[in-house]
Amino acid sequence: MSRLQEIIKNMVELYVEYSDDEGKLSKEELMTMVDKEIECAEMKDKIKAKRFEKQAGCMARDGEIDFREFSRCVISLANNCYHKKIGKGKDCGDCSD
Repeated sequence: MSRLQEIIKNMVELYVEYSDDEGKLSKEELMTMVDKEIECAEMKDKIKAKRFEKQAGCMARDGEIDFREFSRCVISLANNCYHKKIGKGKDCGDCSD
């Protein structure tokens, strides 16, 4: 399987694993996912910061996260990692191995 295809597959499987029967994540479910699926403490802290929710726009007004909102959160993290990797990032979690 190609790398991009694997990324997409993993992202969908991860969301399905942690979301409820209606296909939504609560903030608590998102934090459980973060605790279990992200090893880097710096990145975890960034995700848990309230400013991340605002910046990424990943929390709906109803307090639940659908797949589109989850995707925005993941893209925001990927964007931060990209900018840090090319030397233009500020206040980003370190996404190196």
